[in-house]
Amino acid sequence: MQPIIKEIESVKIITLQDNYIDVLVMDDNDVVQRPLLVKNIPEKRMEISSSPIAEHGFCAFITITDKGFSQSMLFDFGCSGHGAAFNADLLSIDLTTVKAIALSHGHLDHVGGMKELVRRIKKDDLKLVLHPAAFRKNRYIKTPTGSKIFFPTFAREDVLGTSLSIKETISPLAMLEDRALFLGEIPRVNQFEEGMKNTFYEQDGIEKFDDIEDDSSLVFNIQGKGLVILSGCAHSGIINTINYAKKITGIEDVFAVMGGFHLTGPAFSTKISPTIEALKDFNPEFVIPTHCTGRRAVMKIEEKMPEQFLLNMSGTSLIFKG
Repeated sequence: MQPIIKEIESVKIITLQDNYIDVLVMDDNDVVQRPLLVKNIPEKRMEISSSPIAEHGFCAFITITDKGFSQSMLFDFGCSGHGAAFNADLLSIDLTTVKAIALSHGHLDHVGGMKELVRRIKKDDLKLVLHPAAFRKNRYIKTPTGSKIFFPTFAREDVLGTSLSIKETISPLAMLEDRALFLGEIPRVNQFEEGMKNTFYEQDGIEKFDDIEDDSSLVFNIQGKGLVILSGCAHSGIINTINYAKKITGIEDVFAVMGGFHLTGPAFSTKISPTIEALKDFNPEFVIPTHCTGRRAVMKIEEKMPEQFLLNMSGTSLIFKG
């Protein structure tokens, strides 16, 4: 039986961690709200406050609203132990309102800030929803010279050492009273999204290819508009992700596609154009590449989809309404 995702009036996604920051862009509108570099103090003075921190990582604080129903969740934790938490404090975000947490995958740039963020949530009844392969040990990238760059281990003990419990799932899982959907493991069906070819792990002394099958995404259904799809890195391929979201929900319309598309670096340079052409076929109202999409790909998406492109950065709020 297919999981049902309820329509909602709006979803607000506040980026607590991304690779980019520009506090002087000044392009606020009904959809985009940028962080301020100043703060109000008594006697109508304005003083320079602090800039949000940009790091190679991703974290989002998400609030859904529907007919008086409003709940928040956290998606990923960012890279460093302090970056996303610093930004949450700077933006005066009340993390105690978090009702659910999901993890896109188990790489450092998505789990590093877990401890500090969970400490601010101040709850002991929350589950971290993730794919079981997020806990895969001895993961590494193999360089062209054959040397190995190991990822720091993300272990069950790391999670259980906080106030969180664990909910592992390969299948799609509804969250926030069926108003958000964690996609689980995403099938890889198209021919051009091949993923990373240099990722491996060791098991019992044997080298195995790491397909990063723990990669997942969140989906929301905006009334009268369609799906908002939020990825962490889209190691499964952002086009595969969108197609799977459509299949699971039974909803054809795509309102917004946001997240890391993992098109950075020479190995993915030939994937940029087919990805953009496929994105154009979905005809979303908004495309918001973040994090690991890469400078070249982001610029190309803006060039080819100028009316749909939105620039994201640390501290940005995006509001998608029905």
